[in-house]
Amino acid sequence: MNAVMTTESLDLSDLLLHAYDIGDSIISSSDVQEYLYWKQAAENDEQVISLSKLLAKKKELWDECQRFGRFHPDYHAAKEAAEHVQQQMDELEVVRRFKLAEQRLDELLYTVSETIAYSVSETIKVPSNNPLPSSGCGGNCSSCG
Repeated sequence: MNAVMTTESLDLSDLLLHAYDIGDSIISSSDVQEYLYWKQAAENDEQVISLSKLLAKKKELWDECQRFGRFHPDYHAAKEAAEHVQQQMDELEVVRRFKLAEQRLDELLYTVSETIAYSVSETIKVPSNNPLPSSGCGGNCSSCG
């Protein structure tokens, strides 16, 4: 019994060491470096800071209007104001590049997770940030969500 536990704990520690090695490789990847660069650039950009504060105020008003639904007198105006500020932010180059870098990093992490999961079993579900995930069966089987 003791020999079995030692082997299992040895396997787990070896597995964890490999996981840390993978993590270190990911951290040193160009995708992570680009993400960190654009994240910091966005956090320090005066326009982003200003628009973020304005967006927070518009979202607060929007949240207040949502409590009462479409029948709130300022519902549509509050929604449009928040969307307008969000659009202004999305048009900034630093924000566009940050979001692109974030998407690339997300894809890298998903690919690593998928590779690890599928090396265990082809039927393991791998979580994704994609709101429209692709399924291996093409949506034609009863097990598809």
